[in-house]
Formats: sequence, C-alpha cells, structure tokens
Amino acid sequence: QVQLVESGGGLVQPGGSLRLSCAASASISIINIMGWYRQAPGKQRELVASNTRGRVTNYGDSVKGRTTLSRDIDENTVSLQMNSLKPEDTAVYYCYANDMFGVNSWGKGTLVTVSS
Repeated sequence: QVQLVESGGGLVQPGGSLRLSCAASASISIINIMGWYRQAPGKQRELVASNTRGRVTNYGDSVKGRTTLSRDIDENTVSLQMNSLKPEDTAVYYCYANDMFGVNSWGKGTLVTVSS
C-alpha cells in the first residue's frame, strides 16, 4: 500500500484560495491514479480531482473551473489549487492513489474550513 502524506489546509475566507499537496511514498511508476477526494459533515465522500498516469485529469462537478490538479511524476507528488472558495467547500480533503495492483490508498485527511 502506498503511504500518502498531505499538507496544506486550514481556515480560508470565502473567495480565497488554497493549495493542498500530497507526497507518495511509492515510485510513481506503480501508481495509476492519484488525486483528491473530500468529505463534508453528514455527506458522502466525493471526487475533487484525479489524474490518471499523468495524462487524463477529471474534476468533480462542484469544483470545475476553479480547481487545478497538478501531478509531478518525478517527485511523486500531486497538488490541488482551489480558487474562489465557498463555504460549501468546507470538508476534510483526502489524498488518494490507486496502484497497478488495484490497491487503493488514502491519506489521513486535512481539514479545509471556508468561513469568514
């Protein structure tokens, strides 16, 4: 299983921006998909953004147009840049990886709170 370490998160005002980063312990060559999910209180975990093999990036409908996922193949990292944050973006954000063996790995999560 891949170990994932997240950084970033915290309190942000509405309309502000935030950058989350995630570092993977395993060689990027065995990781097929890497990205971020989030879970708000009382809601199911949902996709924020994911990247497949550095080629295809998918975004959740609620963040499209104001979110950018960047994946550094050489550094085994993935970063999430979120702009125009809204209170409904408040959630615990989890880094995610799916490797070539079909194993899913999750980070411990980092809390993002959007509030004035």
